[in-house]
Amino acid sequence: MTVAVKICGLREAEHVDAAVDAGAALTGYVFFPKSPRNVSIAEAAALTARVPEGVRKVALSVDADDDLLRAIVEGAGVDTLQLHGHETPDRVAKVRSTFELTVMKALPISDLADVETARSYQDVADMLLFDAKPPKDATRPGGNAVTFDWTLLKDTNWSVPWMLAGGLDASNVAEALRISGAEMVDVSSAVEDDQGRKDAAKIREFILAAHNA
Repeated sequence: MTVAVKICGLREAEHVDAAVDAGAALTGYVFFPKSPRNVSIAEAAALTARVPEGVRKVALSVDADDDLLRAIVEGAGVDTLQLHGHETPDRVAKVRSTFELTVMKALPISDLADVETARSYQDVADMLLFDAKPPKDATRPGGNAVTFDWTLLKDTNWSVPWMLAGGLDASNVAEALRISGAEMVDVSSAVEDDQGRKDAAKIREFILAAHNA
């Protein structure tokens, strides 16, 4: 089975094309002003229009209200909502029922207690994403190039598909997959040549490394 790769934080057409051409299964667009990867709804729409059928178009938001989510759903051309804030299980369930799109909940992991907390989201989300807890001085919940102990996920069972994120790059993704047992991975900062700007060669290198793992 080929590992599914998500390239997150896309902002330019050439990098969307590079991700799709290299075999990314998911493309991600950030709607969070504090992130250097933030895009407007109009910018996202122009990018998602380039993505062929069969490749997911994921909108990442952080504690967004219904008005923002509705604007994203109606205008950005996405098919998946990634909730990357402090959304409770009840909030995730409400978003899922209100907008009727696939919902992925991102969850910060640093110890076993976090893994157990994540289980409360299995019945309300379509997918889970396990990311490292951000540094204390971080201004955003993800995209911080921080890893966590992948053995925390080893041999765990989940009722929905899940994705591994946090500090992954072409040099460690094979080990991360082997240790964690993940079948999907997410990358952002490691495929950039400057903060917030992707690099086509690094995108291709990461996807190849994941697929060859």
